[in-house]
Amino acid sequence: MQPAISLIDVTKRYGDAPPALARANVRVGTREFLAVVGGSGSGKTTLLRLINRLSEPTEGVVLVRGTNVQEMDAITLRRSIGYVFQGVGLFPHLTVAENITITPKLLRWATARQQARAAELLNLVRLDASYASRLPHELSGGERQRVGVARALAAEPDIVLMDEPFGALDPLTRDALGGDYRRMHDTLGLTSIMITHDMLEAMLLADRIIVMQRGQLIAEGAPAALLQHEHPYVRELMATPRRQAERLAAFLDARTS
Repeated sequence: MQPAISLIDVTKRYGDAPPALARANVRVGTREFLAVVGGSGSGKTTLLRLINRLSEPTEGVVLVRGTNVQEMDAITLRRSIGYVFQGVGLFPHLTVAENITITPKLLRWATARQQARAAELLNLVRLDASYASRLPHELSGGERQRVGVARALAAEPDIVLMDEPFGALDPLTRDALGGDYRRMHDTLGLTSIMITHDMLEAMLLADRIIVMQRGQLIAEGAPAALLQHEHPYVRELMATPRRQAERLAAFLDARTS
């Protein structure tokens, strides 16, 4: 089976600066959940933007469903891919249902089909049907992010790209929404790519993780395999959840002693 997404020797440069992405080779399998981890400026968002042609490669080829994206109409490509990002960006003057059905409306779905899809997705993201008529300012941050996920899924895409989708949420909401998205990924048979700074989130949600640093892909593999990786930066990232757990245990011990 061909990969859902392939980057083949892809480089992206902006002017005379060092490459934002350097000779990247990435394969994302159909129905795979891939997490891309790295610090600011590592090239994570550049990689994502190349997939839906928000940016164009300087060198190399990007394939989506086996087709070179530069041979595809950019608008058609983007409407076939779900996109979730931090901050959501809901239209404030539209209701929740209207926000969800923006892409189906552009695709000229029948009104009844749009309404049915909005209702289906509200249930899928665990929001009551009464939310359909609410405006974004009437929602909590977590509720807005759930609507953002529903909007990304509205046109029934098989590929979803997520750029720090849960980063601005409180820990409890972030954990719940991450788990709910993983459930939807499996139920709907999606191919998902998630950018995150949080290695623990990547380990808990993803099938495979790519680690990036200064435009380079320096490691990739299943979460358990990366625990044994020899690169110092990867080892530091993988050790972070353990250090946090140890600090929490020490704090609790000090409070109870």
